[in-house]
Amino acid sequence: MTRLFPYLGAVFALLIALLAANLMHIAVYTAPSTGAASSTLSVIPSLTPVPLRLGDLFPAPATTASSAPIAPKVSPAPLPKTATKPATPAAPAHVASAPAASSTTVAQPAPLPSSGNASLDAAATTLRSALVNIICEAPAGSSIRSISGSGIIVTSSGYVLTNAHVAQYFLLADKGVSCILRTGSPAKDTYRAALVYVPAAWISANATLITQAAPSGNGEHDYALLALTGMADGSALPTTFDALPLGTTPPSSGEGVVIGTYGAQFLTASQIANDLFPTLVFGSVKSVYTYGTDTVDVVALGGSAAAQEGSSGGGVADANGKLVATIVTSTVSGSTADRNVNAITASYIRADYASATGAPLDLLLAESPASAAHDFASRIPALEAYLTAALSGN
Repeated sequence: MTRLFPYLGAVFALLIALLAANLMHIAVYTAPSTGAASSTLSVIPSLTPVPLRLGDLFPAPATTASSAPIAPKVSPAPLPKTATKPATPAAPAHVASAPAASSTTVAQPAPLPSSGNASLDAAATTLRSALVNIICEAPAGSSIRSISGSGIIVTSSGYVLTNAHVAQYFLLADKGVSCILRTGSPAKDTYRAALVYVPAAWISANATLITQAAPSGNGEHDYALLALTGMADGSALPTTFDALPLGTTPPSSGEGVVIGTYGAQFLTASQIANDLFPTLVFGSVKSVYTYGTDTVDVVALGGSAAAQEGSSGGGVADANGKLVATIVTSTVSGSTADRNVNAITASYIRADYASATGAPLDLLLAESPASAAHDFASRIPALEAYLTAALSGN
């Protein structure tokens, strides 16, 4: 028996090593020194998202014969947070106050305060000019939900980056869903747009969420591109647009950023239609996460006025004047200061697009937006089929 002890010890050591290797998939680890960020990354379990919402709420108006049913939209879930308590973000440029149910008072936009960083202040100005509000309205009596979200113009030629859970509504145009892009303070109808790209992986995996009142997810593949195709009033489309270029390098933990959205949680449907102002907030990256191994795919931004429904597709800009992330998930209850906003990075979007299509995203962005929209149109029926099946209960 004593002769077996050395062998048993070796077997035991091997089992311990194998167990440790399996645990590394879910353990916190440190990013390599050559990585884009030097802070701790945590693997995000894509199959078990935390069921917390962001949502793009378009409150239902008083019921009338012509009113379309309006309810919260697809709401991916926030990612895991570190134990570190987020720092208090800088004061927002505009915070929409929550009115009483019978109130018609709407918070007015305030001048954007200085962050103390001239480069970040300049990025905030560019972000505000590139920000759009995306409204998609469903026909009266439809089971489809109307939504209000955000997006960012990322090229002077007229490409707009938003979320897949917002852009999926462009797949339902033949079901009576109409979408318009709005700009300004307050937001007014400005552009018509067409879908240029939405990941098939997101649509196929999340089609049933369109029928859910409080859906969830983790933000993976949750991005899309639109092309500005016309003016809402029928006038000639500009030849160039104010844009915030899509970055290539993700922000690091602690880095200062500015967040821009058309948050709408505290407004009534009438106020969204007539008195929706942009929300801009200076803050910083609280934590970084990955969907894979050592890439910075998601940034947690803590609580701010941007942590409200309608912020999906909003932008996160750095001091270099680049769009480094787009908002996908957040908590939406409690005070905005106590919530948490999460955004997928531009570098993740670039990598995911290249993996899915075999081509760099810049190749698409170099095309004419109208041409790209025309080319993508042939793919819409197959993608729409996922949604129509979900809407029919199949």
